[in-house]
Amino acid sequence: MGSPEGMAKPEEQRLGPVLRRRDQVQPGTTDQRLLDTEGDSEWVHTDPWRVMRIQSEFVEGFGALAELPSAISVFGSARTKPDSPEYEAGVRLGRALVEAGFAVITGGGPGAMEAANKGAREAKGISVGLGIELPFEQGLNQHVDIGVNFRYFFVRKTMFVKYAQGFVVLPGGLGTLDELFEALTLVQTRKVTRFPIVLFGSAYWKGLVDWLKDSVVAGGKASERDLLLFHVTDDVEEAVALVSKEVGR
Repeated sequence: MGSPEGMAKPEEQRLGPVLRRRDQVQPGTTDQRLLDTEGDSEWVHTDPWRVMRIQSEFVEGFGALAELPSAISVFGSARTKPDSPEYEAGVRLGRALVEAGFAVITGGGPGAMEAANKGAREAKGISVGLGIELPFEQGLNQHVDIGVNFRYFFVRKTMFVKYAQGFVVLPGGLGTLDELFEALTLVQTRKVTRFPIVLFGSAYWKGLVDWLKDSVVAGGKASERDLLLFHVTDDVEEAVALVSKEVGR
């Protein structure tokens, strides 16, 4: 084969499944760019390389959690104080879930997450923490027995849903609300089935529930039956009974 030097730039280029034409044609080949040792390290920050990182996070998460028994994901604020009633409720909830035969999955952080992990560990159950890389993250709490740290929120969210049979949501902030509404959307759109969602702490959640009823549903942005996608309780035993009933335990 002759040298490519001096050859006219092709009008069409196929790089695996990618088609490039006209001004979007790139010089050289994929193999050439892979084997070329010259250049800087900026390639590790390109989108195609990120896909490999994302893939590796899915593989690591699936591998670590594939053998979990039935589990419940517990969400809540990282700012919940250890001496607060909410923290104590989280401990009791984690313990009761284990006693009902569930593993407990949390975001692995402090506060309400730590409380649920602590309760699960004290009950000698499986205590799981799915952490996330954040500038202010404190790392996985000491009560986590199986821990996975993620770079990407959406990979972590997949693990919460894939390996849990339901959610119990303690009082929390924006991250907790994000997980809650994603779960509600998945159930509403039937992307998942038989997925109980329990809001723990009626006083805390009352304003949100009223807004959903009086503004969202009343304004025609959701249906009346969407309010049946979740339950509200102040009782640990009831919370466990609700998730157990809906998953057929």
